[in-house]
Amino acid sequence: MIRQFTDISPMTRRQLLGWVGCGLTSLGSAEDADIKLRISEINLELAPRRVVKTLAYNGQVPGPLLRAAEGRPIIVDVWNETKEHELVHWHGFHIPSDVDGSHEEGTPPVPAQGQRRYVFTPGPSGTRWYHSHGSAGRNLRKTTYSGQFGMFVVEPRNDPARYDLEVPIQLHEWDPHFSEDGDVDVRLFSVNGKMLGAGEPIRVRRSQSVLFRMLNASAILHHRLALPGHAFNVIALDGNAVPESRTVPVVDLGPGERVDAIVEMNQPGVWVLGELRDRQRDAGMGIVVEYAGEQGLPRWVAPAPFEWDYSIFGGSQTAPEPEGRIPLVFRQPTGSHHWTINGKSFPHTPPLMVSAGRCYRLIFDNQSAEAHPVHLHRHTFEITRIAHKPTSGVFKDVVVVPAWQQVEVDVVTANPGPTLFHCHQQFHMDSGFMAMMQYSL
Repeated sequence: MIRQFTDISPMTRRQLLGWVGCGLTSLGSAEDADIKLRISEINLELAPRRVVKTLAYNGQVPGPLLRAAEGRPIIVDVWNETKEHELVHWHGFHIPSDVDGSHEEGTPPVPAQGQRRYVFTPGPSGTRWYHSHGSAGRNLRKTTYSGQFGMFVVEPRNDPARYDLEVPIQLHEWDPHFSEDGDVDVRLFSVNGKMLGAGEPIRVRRSQSVLFRMLNASAILHHRLALPGHAFNVIALDGNAVPESRTVPVVDLGPGERVDAIVEMNQPGVWVLGELRDRQRDAGMGIVVEYAGEQGLPRWVAPAPFEWDYSIFGGSQTAPEPEGRIPLVFRQPTGSHHWTINGKSFPHTPPLMVSAGRCYRLIFDNQSAEAHPVHLHRHTFEITRIAHKPTSGVFKDVVVVPAWQQVEVDVVTANPGPTLFHCHQQFHMDSGFMAMMQYSL
């Protein structure tokens, strides 16, 4: 059995930050599509007598697991059977604005009872995903509150990694509602579209090496996962290989984040891979892992306290001086549900003005009591500082900025076009936590 895990292929820091895929939209071609998605309403059975009505891709939640080769153009046809227009965002891809899936960037919507064709070149390689994008407002059945999400694996041109089994883990929340204080809360949770104990277990054998591709497709909540008796060897964050793979007992995922981790199956039994918080796990946030030949009730054992830290997967070097700095202060005015960036809420937030081909340092200054998973479309950034700790080599497209802390990232502006920046917590985004990065002419 070959178990070889190597670092990302040799590339300069600027090349990795600036990887670009090419694409365009086209509706007139008769060429058959590589991928076909149909948006429609379904009744999803999370568990016996637990049915929710939601929007989904191809009649299933999660949507189909998509795969494509890095660097080979693909055609995606999307049919919208609903009464409202929709947008499909290709999260983590470096593609043009008109196919990225954001109204603010100029992507045309998939019309109600209509169809649209996307043509683009997938990349970079790694664990990406796709989901509905837009403002939900008071309608908590739309966008990321719905079942419109799925994993998209972009296969690298050369992949030396070897493992015995690949398992996608996709987290989601259900039954969202407005609480008495005006925030959004949820009652039910699922992994791969089922509540804990309601779906098929993950079946493994002793001595297997399993790659878990984990995605937090939740609209609002951060999740922490553990598998009792086992450890996660983290090899990639947001689909990008880390310079230092580390073995950890707990995986942290903010909304929109992905973690790829190898788990050695060396503790036979029937276990619960689940959320650390009892209330959420009891409400469905977990999945059973069952070894061949083992029986009995699934076991849960809480792990020892562990503090997740992006920097343990990177180097300790200080990043080179950027060519520009852009400070971004996040606040929530007292007594308000609105969020501001540099004192303004979208659509009045000042644009992040950049020139093509330069390296900019974005300084995320969270002056609030809530952590924020901030996402930059169509680009990958490198984390260069967390609080007062320098780091390097960790590339992401979503980073959780802790309450009352600063995080700094470097981005190379190598993909011209309107680019959306926002908090991936849906209610925060809907409450003004957005801005546009604009390339100067």
